[in-house]
Amino acid sequence: MRGRSDGGKKKPVIVLVCVAAVVLVFVYLFFGSSNHGASAIEYGRKLGLSGDDDDTKKDETSSSFYVEDGGNGFTPRSFPVCDDRHSELIPCLDRNLIYQMRLKLDLSLMEHYERHCPPPERRFNCLIPPPPGYKIPIKWPKSRDEVWKVNIPHTHLAHEKSDQNWMVVKGEKINFPGGGTHFHYGADKYIASMANMLKFPNNILNNGGRLRTFLDVGCGVASFGGYLLASEIMTMSLAPNDVHQNQIQFALERGIPAYLGVLGTKRLPYPSRSFELAHCSRCRIDWLQRDGILLLELDRVLRPGGYFAYSSPEAYAQDEEDLRIWREMSALVGRMCWTIAAKRNQTVIWQKPLTNDCYLEREPGTQPPLCNSDSDPDAVYGVNMEACITQYSDHDHKSKGSALAPWPARLTSPPPRLADFGYSTDMFEKDTETWRQRVDTYWDLLSPKIQSDTVRNIMDMKASMGSFAAALKEKDVWVMNVVPENGPNTLKLIYDRGLMGAVHSWCEAFSTYPRTYDLLHAWDIISDIRKRSCSAEDLLLEMDRILRPSGFILIRDKQSVIDLVKKYLKALHWEAVETKTAPESDQDSDNVILIVQKKLWLTSESLRDME
Repeated sequence: MRGRSDGGKKKPVIVLVCVAAVVLVFVYLFFGSSNHGASAIEYGRKLGLSGDDDDTKKDETSSSFYVEDGGNGFTPRSFPVCDDRHSELIPCLDRNLIYQMRLKLDLSLMEHYERHCPPPERRFNCLIPPPPGYKIPIKWPKSRDEVWKVNIPHTHLAHEKSDQNWMVVKGEKINFPGGGTHFHYGADKYIASMANMLKFPNNILNNGGRLRTFLDVGCGVASFGGYLLASEIMTMSLAPNDVHQNQIQFALERGIPAYLGVLGTKRLPYPSRSFELAHCSRCRIDWLQRDGILLLELDRVLRPGGYFAYSSPEAYAQDEEDLRIWREMSALVGRMCWTIAAKRNQTVIWQKPLTNDCYLEREPGTQPPLCNSDSDPDAVYGVNMEACITQYSDHDHKSKGSALAPWPARLTSPPPRLADFGYSTDMFEKDTETWRQRVDTYWDLLSPKIQSDTVRNIMDMKASMGSFAAALKEKDVWVMNVVPENGPNTLKLIYDRGLMGAVHSWCEAFSTYPRTYDLLHAWDIISDIRKRSCSAEDLLLEMDRILRPSGFILIRDKQSVIDLVKKYLKALHWEAVETKTAPESDQDSDNVILIVQKKLWLTSESLRDME
């Protein structure tokens, strides 16, 4: 950053020193750094790149990076490679951007951990390099317990949490024994203990399939969610990029569903009534702040009869401060109509009411208030939290719950909230069958390139009702179902099917680390953002950022879009695997399927580090 002159009188000696310094800098840049510059250019040529290695946005008509395309605009010759220090760049969660733009944020409200996306002129128009020595990730299910250290070369958590068994460094790998801040002896024992507290059959926390979708707030490295998968429970493991940096990166590298987010000032990107259980194990959140607004946000996303499992000193410690917090928190949840379902040692489990009866019976003026009737509890993208209680719909109130089938029948049963969109049961069933056939076609096309364990983390970039993910039930994968923020908010249907996802705008970067997904499914999403005058090029670079090396992208779109993407293949170091026109029997018969694979490449600097 440039310093400002103090307006003081310049002394001759200072001028001489400054002139000498400038001369030395020019000499160094011209002679001393020539080898480094040559190396960068040589490495760029190896990758089919050209131009300098500036990591800022390039002019789209720059002759260094674009060539004229027969009068039809410009085709990228290559993209520069970002500096190695950006190998873990998350554009909308970039602390450096906050400093550079001098954003005035309230740190006490965690605004610095919320999304702040760069304006177009500050976006990185470059390829994110993998770290030195990067290896193809270990396959699931082994990855739950171990990852390659070179892929996430951060071991501070292993030392900081050494007494809690979060993670252990062993040679070239990082192992995950399954411990956590409040379950040092393993998440599996802790999970069974919670089920026992709730008197669920056989100490299995899914309660016969009635509990399926969980939210783990302040999840650490997501061992809680990882061990719940054995009980067919899907957990959205949520944590910010805070002092425990890379915890979500470790979770995704392990093959466990996770998302970078924080309980700050904005609503979580999930609709109301999405989760059967929310969990906080010493998550260091002040639940009493701002009239309980953070606890009320959990209340919004919990289903009727949903649980909040809270493991923290306040639940059992006897010192004056912990007792004060416990009394105030108990009073708050009591006014929210929560009751204690179970309490043992360090853990208390509260339960929401099944109906609106308790809310309507409260004394006038009781705080927190009920939300206004015109407040949409499912509007979430960039929407501020509200310190109020979200009442249930008439349907949920009358049915005394969500009326959802137990898992796995829930996956294919028409969700009760279909009526919110005017969708019929017939439409739902046809959509489910259509995507079953499409997924069969995808896997037939992918079969020469993949084995049963090649793919683990999948993202559906335009998930609609979640039928793409539903068709993958028999495969050992999980799907992040993304619902664009400018269309029907069908994400609540996806959660009602026992799946999970987030609301997002693809005009911006997604809240995840680079190299976290094995497969991306892009159905009409490129066409959609072009209609919104957003940059298709930026989207392709974002897809490259979040895709793992050797990962796949299934693009299903108009022929014109497929032609556009093909022009970018060389610049992105993607390889076309298969192209196929959708069959005439398909309702989107004008669509073309393009399957591409991302090549594994390393920078020359990475290669030198490996040597």
